[in-house]
Formats: sequence, structure tokens, C-alpha cells
Amino acid sequence: MDVQFLGGAREVGRSAILVDDSLLLDFGMLTGNPPQFPVRTPEPDAVVVSHGHLDHVGTVPALLSGDARPPIHWTPPTYRLTLTLARDTLKLHGGSYNCPFTETDLKRVTQVSETHGYRDTFEAAGYEVTFYSAGHIPGSAHVLVDGGETRLLYTGDFHTADQRLVSGTTARPEADVVICESTYADAERGDRSTVEARFAESVETTLWEGGTVVVPAFAIGRTQEMLLVCAAHDIPCYVDGMGQQVTEMLRQCPEFVRDADALRRAKSHARFVTGRDGQRERITDQTAAIITTSGMLTGGPAMSYIPEIRANPVNKIAMTGYQVEGTPGRDLVETGSAEIDGRMMPVSAQVEQYDFSAHADREGLLGFLDAYEDSRVLVNHGDRCVAFAEELRADGFDATAPERGERVEL
Repeated sequence: MDVQFLGGAREVGRSAILVDDSLLLDFGMLTGNPPQFPVRTPEPDAVVVSHGHLDHVGTVPALLSGDARPPIHWTPPTYRLTLTLARDTLKLHGGSYNCPFTETDLKRVTQVSETHGYRDTFEAAGYEVTFYSAGHIPGSAHVLVDGGETRLLYTGDFHTADQRLVSGTTARPEADVVICESTYADAERGDRSTVEARFAESVETTLWEGGTVVVPAFAIGRTQEMLLVCAAHDIPCYVDGMGQQVTEMLRQCPEFVRDADALRRAKSHARFVTGRDGQRERITDQTAAIITTSGMLTGGPAMSYIPEIRANPVNKIAMTGYQVEGTPGRDLVETGSAEIDGRMMPVSAQVEQYDFSAHADREGLLGFLDAYEDSRVLVNHGDRCVAFAEELRADGFDATAPERGERVEL
């Protein structure tokens, strides 16, 4: 068995791993201007997708732009999320050379899709493949590829601690080789409940003072997590953007969330925004939290809310996740101003950052890898893959960090 890293090696984004030139694991994009895609578009016999985030599924429809029609295997939520993201990509980039697929390619995805539950083994490109819950977002999976002589575990993105939306991963299937994500290999996050309590107290204080809190959040996973947090602390909230559609979709897959009843109650607790007749402008005068895309202030309804609330120092902007360098969200956190909807805006409202990440931190990664001390470890999906691999080797692991485009014999 050999694997080639077509993307996601020594970087976060455009994950794509080709096994024996026949089985493709993920095919994502690196968002940016312009977006970046895997180093080449292969013609695999089958595709297996770990979860429904753009950096893992964003380019999947492009695999069907030619004559090939490989089956695509995923969990039901990942399939639905991929279609949602692809339609949004077409809306944003469909008329530009940056979009690698067409509406026709997207329709073909529905024709070749094959969905599977956790721990249900299936055949793909001659391998036995099994999904295990990865604890990242609903439907996210570790992918075990059994080639007979070699068992390869592709972790995808994972979290070992419980979130309100999904439970942390407990799966540790036997494997000879592990391709392990390392997004937060240098972060010690601490107890999630502490972060949640700090967030709730801060929001409640602002609302008591008569202010409004804008909560930028990624549509998939983070919006639903913040919905659950607000409901648990009885914080009045609105929800705007693609997160509304995703929330409705996830309610149709109750077996893939930690507590379907809690998600139903959280949705009932919130008010969904239609955006009609100046609704957004009126909402900014409310003492409430507004959970809205985008998580890094690169677009979406946040572009309507930030200008409205930015001048009042009683108001607050609560960032809920990592801000990539060069994004307006990162600029806002570091400088107190950001380019919003084409204009550079100073912000007098308070800006706070909270780590509600759905990735394992350093302790979680090492705890997961404890089960694989005798396995070969290939580190990917991180900004410091090489350094983490060196640290693992110092602890006795057989660990390396392949480069983008590199082919590794297993």
C-alpha cells in the first residue's frame, strides 16, 4: 500500500489523500482569494469522505467533471452537508474560473452517493472500509482502510472531549499506520465548561447593560453548538445565515448528534432571521445574542450586523473560533478594526475571543495516539506538522510529516 498527499500536508485545508492510486480519502479546498485546490485531480475507483467541512469536501464534485463516475462513500450528514456547501460555492464562484465544478457535476454527486453508518464495514475500490465516530461534527468519521496486509487509519478531524452537539471520539480501531490530524498540536485548551461559563457570563453582562452581542460562527457545527450553549444558559438569541439551514438538516439526522431533544429545544429557544423588511437592522437594537455567519467575518449576514453595532462600546463581538491570518476576523481581534463589506471600520464595541474548537488539543492528540505507539504515524492537517512529528519521535513513535505531493510507501 502507498499513499500520496495531494493536499492537507503541512497545511490546514484542501485535504486529499490517494491510496494506491485507486481510493481517494477526502477532496477539499483551501478557502481564500483565490481558493486553492489539491495539487491534481485524480481518477480514483472510489472516494471516501471523512466529514462535511469545505477543507475536506469542497472540491468533491469536480471528480465527476469528466467521464469517470466513482462511487462516493460518506455518512448521511456528510452527504447532505456536502451538497449544501457545494451549492453555496456555486452561488459565490459559479461564474468565475475559480470554481472547479458545475451544477451538472453537483447533480452527478447525488447519482453516485452511497451512505453508511458508523461501524458498518463496506467495500470501496477493493478495500474493506469502516467509519468510526470522530467527535468533530455530526457525521464526522475516522476512516479505517483494510487492505489485507495493511490497516490504515485516517483520523480525519476529531475531538476527544464532549461538546454539546456531539460526543468525543472513543474509537481506537487497530491499525498499522495512522494518518493523524494535528491542527492544535501546540494548544492546551483546558476544560470546555470553563470556556462556556466565561462566554455565558460575558454575554449576560452585556445584555444586562442593554447591549447586543454578535456571535460570528461557522455554519456547520459551531452555529449549532452556540445555539445549544445559549439555550442551556437561557440567553435570548437570533440565528442568521447558512447555519439555519444546517440546523434544520441536522435535526433530520438525530442519531448523529449527542442529544436530539436538546437540539430541538435549542432551535425552539432561538429566533431564526429571514432578513426581510429591515429585520436585521431592527434586531441590532435588541438585547440579545446574534449567532451569524461567517465565523471569520469574510461575508454573510455578519456584514450587516457589525456596522450597526460597532460604534457602541457597550456592545460586544464574541468570536468563537480560530481566525486565519489575513481574515477580517483576525484583523479585528488583533487591531480593533477590520475591512467589513469593502470598508475599513474601526470598532468601539468590545471584541472577545473564545475557543469552542471542535478539534482535539495537544493533550487530546497525544491521548488518542497512546493507542498507536507501535504503529507508524503520518502527521498532516496542521501548521506545525514537522515539529509535532519530531516531538512524537522523541517520545518513541515512528512519526513523519509528509510534504504536499509526496508519495509514501507503507
